[in-house]
Amino acid sequence: MNEMKRQHPLAMLWSLWKLVKNSFAFIVFLFILRHGSASTWIMYGRIVFYVAIAFSVISIIWSWFTLRYTADDKAFQIYSGVFNRTRRTIPYTKIQNVNRHTSLFHRLFRVTSIRFETGIKGDDATFQLQVVSLSESDRLEKVVAGHMSEANVASDAVQPNEEPETAPEHVTREEDIQLTVKEGLERIVHYKSTRKDIFKASFTSLSFLVLIPILGSLYSSVKDFFPDEKVTESILLTWLDTWWITALIITGLIAVSIMLGIVRTFVKYGDFQISSDRKRIYITKGMLEQTAFSILKERVQAVKITQSPMKRLLGLAEVELTTAGGVGETEQEVNSLYPFLPVKQAYDMISEILPSYQVTQEMQKLPRKSLWLRMLTPSWVWIIATGLLFYFKPPILGQDQAWWMISAILLLWIVICRITDFLHTRYVLNQNFIQLRTGALTSTLYISKREKVIEVQITRSLLQRWFGVASIQTVNRAKPVLHHTLNDIPVEAVEAFQLWYMERSQNVQTR
Repeated sequence: MNEMKRQHPLAMLWSLWKLVKNSFAFIVFLFILRHGSASTWIMYGRIVFYVAIAFSVISIIWSWFTLRYTADDKAFQIYSGVFNRTRRTIPYTKIQNVNRHTSLFHRLFRVTSIRFETGIKGDDATFQLQVVSLSESDRLEKVVAGHMSEANVASDAVQPNEEPETAPEHVTREEDIQLTVKEGLERIVHYKSTRKDIFKASFTSLSFLVLIPILGSLYSSVKDFFPDEKVTESILLTWLDTWWITALIITGLIAVSIMLGIVRTFVKYGDFQISSDRKRIYITKGMLEQTAFSILKERVQAVKITQSPMKRLLGLAEVELTTAGGVGETEQEVNSLYPFLPVKQAYDMISEILPSYQVTQEMQKLPRKSLWLRMLTPSWVWIIATGLLFYFKPPILGQDQAWWMISAILLLWIVICRITDFLHTRYVLNQNFIQLRTGALTSTLYISKREKVIEVQITRSLLQRWFGVASIQTVNRAKPVLHHTLNDIPVEAVEAFQLWYMERSQNVQTR
């Protein structure tokens, strides 16, 4: 029988740290800002704060003692509560993603946190250990990965029309299955970040601009020390009076800003590694705080390759995986393979990690009539903005009639964006795959398999009927649901798209 286990005792210290961090605002207000206050409501507020802290500390200790878990042959068994006992069972086959996050606190004590997600909504759909030893987290992750690999290999080995074999051959089959499981658990490293990649990423992500809000906040804090704003303004003008001092200050600020951007990028994306085995994709990143995440390959619904204008100039792209049931905590961006991959390497990596996906670089363009349609389509943003500008007529740079110039600039910008979107838009149906690229300034390449598209929609407006074009929309299972739209494609392509999707029944069996 498997032994019942608790979290690491440091889990109580971790919860206490979170309690202090969440109560920091109350501590500052009640005991620092109102330190000498004799007000009655401040006194009662402190009493309530003491009581709440005491109950929270007791709850933290109580939760650590009552929360127990075990990993048996098929599922996690989680027990909690004393008076109202609760038992949860999470089968390994339901687990989609495994997320390991190691903060600075965890690294100091050589522990980590691990989270198993099933993709079902609700708190009971996940099993998370806030603080656990590294050996225990490795054991739990191997139990889940090994069980799923063994189940998949065993199901592949059994054929419905095969006749039973003799006992010695059966032993050989078990050995082959164990060998295949071992091979399936071996990881292949596809990408590992280098210093050159981090330097390029620091400029591409514009992390060096982080100094601008810091300087603004610092200037605002300095002004608070001087009651007269003219004092700070005179000091600033004195510094900027000499050209060489101005040049020195600007150069120093630029250097410090670039260094801060590089350091920030190193901390966030340092030690970035992408690897995979036969069934899962593994992503690890971070210098001070490390995040490790695994994605089940069969859960990948679509692949998105995004390029911003800066990344397009440097030939970089971001590869993002869309999975069924979501991919964990959005603030950790674990669904992104790497935000700064060279485009060719990104295409090759998709084929390496997901052999069932194909990337076609030759795609079909939109016809010229689609461009004329986009130029003739009214822009409600420009119409409403022009109406407001005409009504209020705000003076800009001392010019009372500058509103029409702003309206003209906005119209020019909309036209440029529509032309750019037309030039970037591409589409192709490649046997079992659909590949769409859209976007004006930031372009997105969407790749999905036919069996992963759960719904399609075809729409035609009055203008589209006149020009003989239509819009298509694909829907993929994700959290939230992924919608991808391609506008103004020819009717012939729409008919081919309908026939292509109707053949989905050959890939998906429905009951």
